[in-house]
Amino acid sequence: MDILLLIKSIAGLVVILAILITLFFYKPFSSTKEKKKESLQKEEEIKAEKSSKKESHDLKDLLKIIRNKESTTEELANALDLVIKYHGKIPPKLGIRTHPEFYNYSEILLRICRHPNTNKDIIVKFDKELERLNPEYVREINDSLTKGLNSRGF
Repeated sequence: MDILLLIKSIAGLVVILAILITLFFYKPFSSTKEKKKESLQKEEEIKAEKSSKKESHDLKDLLKIIRNKESTTEELANALDLVIKYHGKIPPKLGIRTHPEFYNYSEILLRICRHPNTNKDIIVKFDKELERLNPEYVREINDSLTKGLNSRGF
């Protein structure tokens, strides 16, 4: 009698488990029209993001592109060119201290050195242009570049 009760209990638990598993993996079927609308909305959002990234010359937006590990080499090079073009001049030093905005440029140097899609041409070009535009920061730029290259972990 006890064995029969045990078997019935196990069978009941297996049925309840099967029901819970089907509910977990069950996805209600949506119509094809809804799927098409969703895919069109996603495509429009992606296009809007790309166009806003291309049009934006704000340093924060360019930093987002540089921070993104999935940015291609071309995107990285374009972002760095825009940084040099629109934000290349660092404000003058405050006595012997660097200006607080210099830390953005230091971060850019560190990020491009560690970026998986970077190459030596991108790094050298950005370094030379930044040094050319900011001769009083040459030592700090070289220190940041050295830290970035040493942090690559080869």
